[in-house]
Amino acid sequence: MNCELLATCSALGYLEGDVYHKEADCLESVKDLIRYLRYEDDTRDVRQQLGEGHILEHDLLPIIIQHGHEKALFDACIRLMVNLTQPALLCFGKVPDDPVFRHHFLQVTSHLQAYKEAFATEKVLGVLSETLYNLLQMEWEQRQEEDNLLIERILMLVRNVLHVPADPLEEKKVDDDASVHDRLLWAIHMSGFDDLLKFLASAQSEQQWSMHVLEIISLMFRDQTPDTLVSAGHARSAEEKQRDTSELEGLRQKEQAEKRSRTLQRGSRHSRFGGSFVVKGLKAIGDNDMIYHRNVHNFKNYTHDMGKAVRRVPRRNRQARERQDQRRSALNVRLFLREFCVDFLENCYNRLMYIVKESLIREQSQEHDETYYLWALSFFMAFNRGNNFQADLVSETMSTRTFNFIERNITNYYEMILTDRKEATSWSRRMHLALKAYQELLMTVNEMDRSQDESIRHSANVIKSNIFYLMEYREIFLTLLRKYDGTTQPQSYLKDLVESTHLFLRMLERFCKGRRNLVVQKKRVKRKKSKKDKKQPVVQRTPEALADTWKNVEEQLKVVNFQLAESLTESIVPFDATSETPLEEQRTEAMVRVQDALQAQLGSEALALLRAAREVWPEGDVFGSTDVEPEEELELLKQILHAELPRSAPPPETQMEEEGEDDADLEEDEEMEAVQVSETEFKFLDFIKKFANPNVVRPYLLLLKSYAKNTPHTNHCIARMLHRVAFDLKMDALLYQLSVFHLFNKILSDAAAAAYKELVTFAKYVLNRFFSLAATNNKAYVELLFWKNVGAVREMTEGYVKDGVEKMPAWTEEEEQELAKLYEEHRHSEVPDIVETLLPLLSNSTRTRRQVVTQLVRMGLVDSAKELKKPKKGTNIVLWTEDQEEELQMLYEEYKDSDDVLGNILKKLTAKRSRARVVDKLLSLGLVSERRELYKKRSRSAHPKNSAAKMSEEDFLAELTQEPLNREDEDESEESEEDDELELEEGQSSGSRRRQSLVSKEERQASVGAKVSRLHEEGMSEALQWLQRCLDRAAKSREEDGFSQATPLVPLTEACEDAMEDKTFHGLLRNLGMRAPANEQETFWRIPEKISSSQLRSAAASLRQNPNESKSEEVLVEDDDPPEEHREEKKEVSDSQRADALRALVVARKRKQHSSKDDVLGLDLASIEDAKSSFERAKEKTTKRNRMLDNAEEQDDCSTTVMDTHTNGDADSDEEDVSAPVKRRRKMVLIDEDEEED
Repeated sequence: MNCELLATCSALGYLEGDVYHKEADCLESVKDLIRYLRYEDDTRDVRQQLGEGHILEHDLLPIIIQHGHEKALFDACIRLMVNLTQPALLCFGKVPDDPVFRHHFLQVTSHLQAYKEAFATEKVLGVLSETLYNLLQMEWEQRQEEDNLLIERILMLVRNVLHVPADPLEEKKVDDDASVHDRLLWAIHMSGFDDLLKFLASAQSEQQWSMHVLEIISLMFRDQTPDTLVSAGHARSAEEKQRDTSELEGLRQKEQAEKRSRTLQRGSRHSRFGGSFVVKGLKAIGDNDMIYHRNVHNFKNYTHDMGKAVRRVPRRNRQARERQDQRRSALNVRLFLREFCVDFLENCYNRLMYIVKESLIREQSQEHDETYYLWALSFFMAFNRGNNFQADLVSETMSTRTFNFIERNITNYYEMILTDRKEATSWSRRMHLALKAYQELLMTVNEMDRSQDESIRHSANVIKSNIFYLMEYREIFLTLLRKYDGTTQPQSYLKDLVESTHLFLRMLERFCKGRRNLVVQKKRVKRKKSKKDKKQPVVQRTPEALADTWKNVEEQLKVVNFQLAESLTESIVPFDATSETPLEEQRTEAMVRVQDALQAQLGSEALALLRAAREVWPEGDVFGSTDVEPEEELELLKQILHAELPRSAPPPETQMEEEGEDDADLEEDEEMEAVQVSETEFKFLDFIKKFANPNVVRPYLLLLKSYAKNTPHTNHCIARMLHRVAFDLKMDALLYQLSVFHLFNKILSDAAAAAYKELVTFAKYVLNRFFSLAATNNKAYVELLFWKNVGAVREMTEGYVKDGVEKMPAWTEEEEQELAKLYEEHRHSEVPDIVETLLPLLSNSTRTRRQVVTQLVRMGLVDSAKELKKPKKGTNIVLWTEDQEEELQMLYEEYKDSDDVLGNILKKLTAKRSRARVVDKLLSLGLVSERRELYKKRSRSAHPKNSAAKMSEEDFLAELTQEPLNREDEDESEESEEDDELELEEGQSSGSRRRQSLVSKEERQASVGAKVSRLHEEGMSEALQWLQRCLDRAAKSREEDGFSQATPLVPLTEACEDAMEDKTFHGLLRNLGMRAPANEQETFWRIPEKISSSQLRSAAASLRQNPNESKSEEVLVEDDDPPEEHREEKKEVSDSQRADALRALVVARKRKQHSSKDDVLGLDLASIEDAKSSFERAKEKTTKRNRMLDNAEEQDDCSTTVMDTHTNGDADSDEEDVSAPVKRRRKMVLIDEDEEED
């Protein structure tokens, strides 16, 4: 030992008998040892020297036992012991490969094992427990920072000691004997430290120690299994006795069979004379027969490999080693651990697992801490399942979110196995833990499904419907089987994977039997095609092409009447002041841009660019004079289109940059993948077909090789899967492989074959099928050498393609001449599909459509197969005959004065065509000059005389001023106009329903306010604030993304979860338009996608009110809806007075458009004008909305209407409140009139 280190250790004190005498400099010496450990080298020399000197056993532990009352000394000793008991893996980072460092690693490990044995006393753990108890007795407000540090160090010290691995060679303990670890656990129990752990796990104020507690518990149960703890202290059940009896019977049969075989092998003579034998038919190294020099009875075991050196397997190809076998602890330890598990499940499990998972999700824990969570989940749920199963004890981890959490961890671990090859073994162990947790979740769901409680069975059904619906959970086992790698994943992992797959398939099969149509989610990765070349196509400058282009441009400009949109005018900039290009060249470039716009048939853009260029370069009237007429502008544009303008080639650098950008875009687009999510009907047999793959079958056969060591359940899982593939799918040829048959031969010739009846029966079935096939297929024996996919299996069983015969028969010269002749005869006919016409005329009736199309392209009769595509089904009539044109003219003359000209014509047309085709033909025939003439006319005289009080001010203004209702802009597409007219037609049928909803809007608003007030009184303010935040976030998301989708309302706190179970809260959600879960596969309420962002903000604003505000709002509503006597007085207002007031308002509006004396009044009038136009647009949107909701559910039918009750007063929004009370709007108009008169 180093002299300075030796002197420091001597200054600690000395042990005399059982009494430790500390020196005066004991505290400073402990601090010096801590300082020495901080500066030790890579070999951990200080740590090794302190271990060799037994400082911890002879000095530190006696100090804390006898001098624990000295707080400073006690804290320093605990701090030093935490450092000394640090795991060797943490000291060295990993198990060293270098022999020298590996020796140091083993030395440190041996010292840690000595420390563990020293801690396995009740005195040491009693001191630690007493100190921890006193600290936990203090309130958290009274604790100092030093107290929290001491609590953490005590927990870390116990964790480090429990983490020390056992040394089975030194201990040499058998089952039911107390090992060092068992003695340490018993000391923890006797000192009461286990009770403190349960307190820390259950106390709300101590949740910061949750991860430490979980680590200690996982290390306590390191050598235990749930089954051994459940059965501790209980007599064996009948099932266990039967299992043990069958196992013993199998071993007895095997032993008797081996004894009989040895008896048959023993000859009558003694074996001292072995003899030499010539083996006929078996050649030796030369041409002579082989000579056998051993006992003839052992000849059947002879192979040429006998005596050869075993070939060394490379390390990268070696099978992964299993972890050490678990042993059975002493009975008293198992009883204590069993009681601990029962108390932990009843009082601590749900809370501790919730806190740990939250810290894992929020990344507040250290790396790989999720492994402790996965272990605890699988261990305690298995214990609960075996010890009088109670679903409520593990309710925290029994949810779909837990499945999702484990599935994401499994995926992450597999990716890390592929990327981090050096640590693949560690990642494989973590993946095995996650798989065990997933398996235990499935087993618990299966146990819940067999419960006597109806509610538990319903919960299990909901969980199963969720995991069977999503593709990630449904195909996780299929993916893991395909990706199995025996070099990194041990056989125990494969065993758990096979058993989990068997359980999952059994649950899925049972789930499908009770349902006729099961709909599941399906995801398909679709790779986007690379973009085409971005170079603009070469525009033809022929006179015919220019004439056609000009005709289209001229029609566009005449349709818009040479009027341009304001947005288009502002976006056009013909001059760049920052460019280094001279003004003359920029003027020429502007002219070229006008020509390009004309060639692209963008008439409005070309005209806007021409006018903008005229303002920049007015001199010379190059772009026309300032007072040019529209006809002159049209002639100028025609001249620019036909002119030959000089075009400058772009600089080479720009071309290279553009090409580089194009290449980058192409690469990005090729790499981008889109996941298409759809729903499809699930069929169990189709799902099983995915397992008919050699990559899936191989792991099963690999596990079957160790059939003698497998449990009966494991062998049953293997046989059941192979039976599904071979018998259910009729894919037994997938098992026709030489190594499989060798394994079957080993099973059939096994002396204890009677113990494997299921495997023997299956092997005989497959072999019988093979020999039956081999009788008809002489290549079957050769096929045994190869693994086969589905295509090879089909060829092997159904027949091969004969040699020398092509799949597609060749065309003879006579057939080619016949095809060419028939094609020339029918190529100019007006048949819709010429290929279908040629097929029955060919002499060879076996020719398919594809063969005919391919041959026509090969002979050069057509340029591409695309020219011969099948016509799409539908009415693709484009050409109009003379009779059809005359019929259209007659129908137009008949119905041109009707309210719905286009609708009547479409009903009477003989040849059914689309609305757009009819409109185009009417325009081309000159029967109508513009599309407006075909709009459906709206009747304005349908109101009775006494209904003036029920009309809105906007409708009345429209009648007074004879202004047409707002329609779609002329720039919108034909389809939008057609849809709008369809909506107008259907809107009349739903008018009564809309009026009814408008009348009851005040009632719904009052209902929402009343429910919000009631919920405030019941103490659900937090839930209302949460709902308000959800609505605001959804509105913001829809505004930013530009599209909407159904958003689930996921409660994250207990208050929100309680509110989501309240009937009053459900009623509020329905009034706000939220959608309840549609079926068992949906868990949460959702915000429908058809609700706009402004409506969501209005709904959120309605939730901000407190009970007082809601009362004041109710007062306002009452003011707006006065009692009956006041209503009767208001009804007495004559229509003439109302008309006079509105006429005055219209006159004031027109006068204020030319003057700006009163800005405030002008703003009010403009807002009223905008409100009028917004009201008309919102009426059309409400019509669309009501039509869409005709066939929807009742709650969805009322959602949009209810949402409209809270719409903002933003006059520029298309979502303006269309159902605000008419009396309130009339009051606003009259107030504005009074202000104007003032």
